Amino acid sequence: MLPVPEGAYGNFFEEHCYVVLHVPQSLKATQGASSDLHYWVGKEAGAEAQGAAATFVQQLQEERGTLTVLHREAQAHESDCFRSYFRPGIIYRKGGLPSDLKHVETNMFNIQRLLHIKGRKHMSATEVELSWNSFNKGDIFLLDLGKMMIQWNGPKTSISEKARGLALTYSIRDRERGGRAQIGVVDDEVKAPDLMQIMESVLGRRVGSLRAAMPNKDINQLQKANIRLYHIYEKGKDLVVLELATPPLTQDLLQEEDFYILDQGGFKIYVWQGGLSSLQERKAAFSRAAGFIQAKGYPTYTNVEVVNDGAESAAFKQLFRIWTEKRSRNRRLGRIDKLIHVKLDVGKLHSQPELAAQLRMVDDGSGKVEERAGHYGRGKSAPTTRLFHVQGTDSYSTRTVEVPARASSLNSNDIFLLVIAGVCYLWFGKGCNGDQREMARVAVTVISKKNEETVLEGQEPPHFWEALGGRAPYPSNKRLPEEVPSVQPRLFECSSQMGCLVLAEVVFFSQEDLGQYDVMLLDTWQEIFLWLGGAAGAWKKAVAWGQEYLKAHPAGRSLATPIVLVKQGHEPPTFTGWFFTWDPYKWTPDPSNKEVVEGSPGTASLISEITAEVNSFQLSRGPGNGRAGAMALQALKGSQDGSGNELIRGPKSGGVSSTSASINGALPREQLMHQAAEDLPEGVDPARREFYLSDSDFQDIFGKSKEEFYNMATWRQRQEKKQLGFF
Repeated sequence: MLPVPEGAYGNFFEEHCYVVLHVPQSLKATQGASSDLHYWVGKEAGAEAQGAAATFVQQLQEERGTLTVLHREAQAHESDCFRSYFRPGIIYRKGGLPSDLKHVETNMFNIQRLLHIKGRKHMSATEVELSWNSFNKGDIFLLDLGKMMIQWNGPKTSISEKARGLALTYSIRDRERGGRAQIGVVDDEVKAPDLMQIMESVLGRRVGSLRAAMPNKDINQLQKANIRLYHIYEKGKDLVVLELATPPLTQDLLQEEDFYILDQGGFKIYVWQGGLSSLQERKAAFSRAAGFIQAKGYPTYTNVEVVNDGAESAAFKQLFRIWTEKRSRNRRLGRIDKLIHVKLDVGKLHSQPELAAQLRMVDDGSGKVEERAGHYGRGKSAPTTRLFHVQGTDSYSTRTVEVPARASSLNSNDIFLLVIAGVCYLWFGKGCNGDQREMARVAVTVISKKNEETVLEGQEPPHFWEALGGRAPYPSNKRLPEEVPSVQPRLFECSSQMGCLVLAEVVFFSQEDLGQYDVMLLDTWQEIFLWLGGAAGAWKKAVAWGQEYLKAHPAGRSLATPIVLVKQGHEPPTFTGWFFTWDPYKWTPDPSNKEVVEGSPGTASLISEITAEVNSFQLSRGPGNGRAGAMALQALKGSQDGSGNELIRGPKSGGVSSTSASINGALPREQLMHQAAEDLPEGVDPARREFYLSDSDFQDIFGKSKEEFYNMATWRQRQEKKQLGFF
């Protein structure tokens, strides 16, 4: 077992196995979350590699204890959780890696390979045969020639697929070539004769028509809703598998001394281990899952997730109608004897969007509630009364649920927030405990400017009851106060296949996961947000997708759950608060795909030079080795040692470009910083001027290496360049 350098994350050799450990670092990610340990198996991995990886995973599991979710991943069939780590995509590489070579060679220009790029939100690139026979009409293919990278888009690919494929192409270029490679895009072969000339010099002239688009095998939501729970136990020397329940599932079906398998439509298998299960049973989790998969006739690549009692993943919990967790009760009990009369500080809800998201309040609650075409807003007509049920026993679980504003909605064991024309009344039932009161007082302190005289249940002022339409009986049933619903927000990309909703989850999500072509569904359990990218073409289907999501949810979700449409650039704090950080200025125009496609290699002499290099390039591949051999043309090494004419990559919006003069070595910072484009040295690309700095100057000015810089998101690169005078 060898550690993989960070710069090579996302590259996987088919003959190897990998172990990936993810430990959430952010505060929001760790709220009730556990770490994830993945065991990845390449499709050509031998028994020895698989055995070594399995042993290592077992050791890590024993060291980390039960607060770890285990995953078995197979190449090209990974879970959404696994794929979410590697943005903008995973790269599958042929063969294996000799122990004396680096995982990924930076500035490797003596190379010829063809990558098949496919996927929706989670993209992947697979090395395939360097031939027109590998192409089809529905996917994207990247011809990588070292100094030149040509992305060929199938005629049936969507604009969002093209954009995501291009993001992966740029990532490969920046990580493996240090940004020093030309990129061209073929979106229409007739309009890109220069690029087609280069492709044909490598692949030969295409004979016959392209293969049809390959059918998509994504699992839709109706298939995922087909779940069955099995009880696994030993009877003598036999292992018994007993079907226990079908939806809706309840948490009390799981007993802490037992062992269960939850089958989600045959595409994913969950193994749940009770807190009192033995160490021997825990070690046998994967083998029992494998036996179950074999008995059911499922594919060997079926994804397996092993969860422990008390450390379940969000995806597992949401397969049950309701999931609760016991909370610690040793916090300091607050003493609140009276009803608190406060005025909401609306500014707090906007400066602290996470508070607005948890409380589900975008403003002070005054005004008239309006609903138009799925959009929720608030006018300033006649004042209204709104009543919120405050749930939770600590700051992590606190949230409010709006209920009908009438006395019968109250409960003696709960806390309610009554809003009358912007004025709040925090009402404590006689049966609520100290933890609940402490939580409510903290929440009110954050959003309020002052506290006034208060009264307990039974001492309400007359206008309190008037606002609720008069006194009326309300329940006083006892519940278990130490148990509260446990829900983590989940983000999905929405698409449609054969008329059915298909979702791809983005785990540990951030604002970076929202793209201009996307329709994203954020499920906070109390609400469904549908985020519409500025260029999304399926916004008319969004509300229907939200309703289909609720109908097909295996937990039997309420169809009355609010569905809120949110447009890119107009996100309310009730939405942005679910993200760890949110940059309201992020949505700046990016180069369109059309701009990139229109790029060309430039002069005829440059075309001839590239074609000549390609024709002279000789591959000497051994079995399973896709690298170029020692017979590669020496001209292709010019960019590695800085000698000869170097092809400098153009700006992202220009696709392929050439320099009018060769740039040998680095340029002084004074010639590049704070200079107008016309004042730059001849041949310097104004959009990439920072690239011409020496490595030492770059590190001194930017505080990071070039490789680290080009691994950053494009908008962050642009922001830093503006600040430092390179824009």
